[in-house]
Amino acid sequence: MASHIRRREMIVLLGGAAAWPLAAGAQQPERMRRVGLVIALPNDALIRGLIKAFREELGAQGWIEGKNVRFDERWVEGDATRIASLVADALGAAPDVILAAAPPALVALRQQTRTIPLVFVAVSDPVDGGFVESMARPGGNVTGFTSFEYSIGGKWLELLKEVRPSLKGVLVVLNQDNYTSRALLHTITALAPSIGVQISPARVRNYTEIEASITGFAQAPDGAVLLLPDAVLTAHRERIAALAAAHRLPTIHSFRFFVTAGCLMSYGTDNLDQYRRAASYVARVLKGEKPADLPVQNPTKFELVINLKTAKTLGLEVPPPLLARADEVIE
Repeated sequence: MASHIRRREMIVLLGGAAAWPLAAGAQQPERMRRVGLVIALPNDALIRGLIKAFREELGAQGWIEGKNVRFDERWVEGDATRIASLVADALGAAPDVILAAAPPALVALRQQTRTIPLVFVAVSDPVDGGFVESMARPGGNVTGFTSFEYSIGGKWLELLKEVRPSLKGVLVVLNQDNYTSRALLHTITALAPSIGVQISPARVRNYTEIEASITGFAQAPDGAVLLLPDAVLTAHRERIAALAAAHRLPTIHSFRFFVTAGCLMSYGTDNLDQYRRAASYVARVLKGEKPADLPVQNPTKFELVINLKTAKTLGLEVPPPLLARADEVIE
């Protein structure tokens, strides 16, 4: 009986020993994932805040930097000539997924990879841009979150008309190399007659050209400036705001950070919401889902922001109904 018990004990011990490698394997740390970020926007405090929100949201979904994920950031820094080499560096790090912030980043990434998953933000029409097959079924390696539809251009004109009823002309400042800006200009020009204004396009590549276009346009009365989304304008937003104020020109942009820089109004997407939602898609890709199966999503949050301090500088009285509709008023 004693030998029988010992034999049974030995079998249990041997069985347990055989299981040790399996248990040890189960306790192995998870493979470190790599998330690339290619950011075609200025590397300033505001944009860094958006990237911080993206990383924090990813962490809230279980992807902790240094534990199971590593971030590789590439900033274009307003120099479009560097973007191809930065993208090559980003791809060379063998990322599991890349966040493409702004159209120039997505364009450059799409030219160099059709396999590594790409999640974009701040792109307005990915179908027209040729990045996805459709909104519902993107196909390929790209998906993400759009910033707005082109019809928003009519809303910008209406807001300028509301704040300056005598409005006759609108200077539309854009980067001609940005396909989104070209499409927006087309829509805005088509809608302008119904609002009773004349459009003057200003195609710019740097601040010198921005300054010349605004200064020249300011000679005509009853004008306003519409600033289309682009990294060149974003990099100089404070100087643009000061220049427009000096010429007593009301301005509108799609993003809040132009209003905090001193422009009069913005109407567009909630940027923080965009970057947080992008983090949710990156998390899903890291868990094995494919961009081809993740539908491109339109914005869910829009915000109207008005700078009353700027309005006073311009000698404008913002109509009470417009103030009442504002999501934020800066005083």
